[in-house]
Amino acid sequence: MRNKLWPHARPYSLWIIAGVACSAMEAVFELLIPLVMSDIVDIGIANGDQAFILRKGGLMIALAVASLCFGLGAAVTSSVAGMGFGANLRRAEYDHIQTFAFSNIEHFSTASLVTRLTNDVHNLQMSLMMSMRLMVRAPVMLVAALFFSIRISYRLSNIFLVALPLLAVVVSILLVKTGPLFRSLQEKTDALNLVVQENLAGIRVVKSFVRGDHEREKFAERNNDLKSTSLRAFGKVVINMPLMMLIVYGTIIAVMWFGGQMVYAGTLEAGKLITYFTYISQIMMSLMMVSMIFMMLTRTVACAKRVTEVLSETPAITDDEAETQGTGMPADGSIDFDHVYFKYNAENADWILEDVNLHIPSGSTVGILGGTGSGKTSLVSLIPRLYEANKGSVSVGGKPVTAYTMERLRDAVSVVLQKNTLFTGTIRENLLWGDPGASEDQLWAACRAACADEFLERMPQGLDTDLGQGGVNVSGGQKQRLCIARAILKRPKVLILDDSTSAVDTATDAKIRAAFAQELKDATKLIIAQRVTSVQEADLILVMDGGKIAAQGTHEELLRSCDIYREVYQSQQEGGSIDG
Repeated sequence: MRNKLWPHARPYSLWIIAGVACSAMEAVFELLIPLVMSDIVDIGIANGDQAFILRKGGLMIALAVASLCFGLGAAVTSSVAGMGFGANLRRAEYDHIQTFAFSNIEHFSTASLVTRLTNDVHNLQMSLMMSMRLMVRAPVMLVAALFFSIRISYRLSNIFLVALPLLAVVVSILLVKTGPLFRSLQEKTDALNLVVQENLAGIRVVKSFVRGDHEREKFAERNNDLKSTSLRAFGKVVINMPLMMLIVYGTIIAVMWFGGQMVYAGTLEAGKLITYFTYISQIMMSLMMVSMIFMMLTRTVACAKRVTEVLSETPAITDDEAETQGTGMPADGSIDFDHVYFKYNAENADWILEDVNLHIPSGSTVGILGGTGSGKTSLVSLIPRLYEANKGSVSVGGKPVTAYTMERLRDAVSVVLQKNTLFTGTIRENLLWGDPGASEDQLWAACRAACADEFLERMPQGLDTDLGQGGVNVSGGQKQRLCIARAILKRPKVLILDDSTSAVDTATDAKIRAAFAQELKDATKLIIAQRVTSVQEADLILVMDGGKIAAQGTHEELLRSCDIYREVYQSQQEGGSIDG
């Protein structure tokens, strides 16, 4: 775990060293003040020496100012180191997540990754800041105060032989009890974030199905789980303080009792007893700080393990083979599936795709039809390596997809999903994802090809219209057309449309397909659709059923030879539709 976290704190090692030194010096100067105060009482006041009192008083002020300055230095350095470490750790975790395959993200869940990037990292950076202050100051104060108090009176220091073991027992018990609770606390936070994320992302569905009450109940359940776990965890931490104070005040009372007797008997000076009280207070406060550090570290360890799990996760899909085979772009858009088997979870008994063999010539248009769960999306997801085939091989441009780096391969493949995603910003900013260097004319040409110009010309700000979060300011059909325009701008060798014209009317669908033939004539086009009219002019049509290619051919060939295709076509000709 240390090897995963320390590299992100190393750039601030000098700040950490400076902070530790400042905390130590702050404690040293603070510890010298009681000694000076003792001299004032036992010498200055006892002898009525005003000059001595003023001289020693000035020294106390100087020591206090020095302690204050070092305290400020410790605060500044710990803040710089803590915040810098947190920023580096978040960046490293976020960058590593970008290398994850979909299966890696599904392993953690999106909500858990958000918590690990924010809440867990925040706890780690705060722990570093507090540790730089307390983990140095508290031990220095404790050891030095013990040393000075023993020098003042060895007999009185025997009281610590009772107090220190009691404190150690209390802290040990609380650490054992709170450790598992803090891990559970972070998991409950994940669960709450998941409910919030799902509710906000699907708010339209929630409202359209009038499921607000159900979602509130679900949120309340997770929220109460988090609250009860927090109460159990922090409740035990809170017990630490009164138990500590009981031991501290018990120790002070014992010192007052035995120390007072020693002063009365003349074996201890009054100034020394006052100084002893100061040191014993510092010792007890240091012990309480140490116990709080241990409590804090218990939660820190839980957070550190969760962050380390993300940083240690090995991406399911890597470029390892591409480094030895070359990193060029695919020569063309030809696609080959050679005895491909695939399933999302290796432990599942059934294959999602089973023994798929397929050759698609470059530049051809391929339609893919099939019912829900037939493997259509899974098939096309293997082409840009969004998932990896379990058996067999997928090739693009005559080479296995593993021969290309994912960046090169995905630069050659555009995917327009049924569930389209637009990002916060303007339409122009979203379109430039396809080609960051596209000119104004190229942007409008892509929009015309996707039939997006029809509604863009009615918008006062045109391409500079703000889409809002996730494209909330445009309809589903408009969103689909903008995503298609973005894909066209990329000028890919392979274009995949996963039911991406489902929200547009038949006439617009026909216009978009005609534009593909004109604008992307050299690209291989794979069109997953539910309407036969969307694919009937394709060079090749695949009919998927149960993870296998049940039939393939042209529209006329399939009408003659494939019962599934013929039934779908006839039902749609009669005004029906299929679920897909």
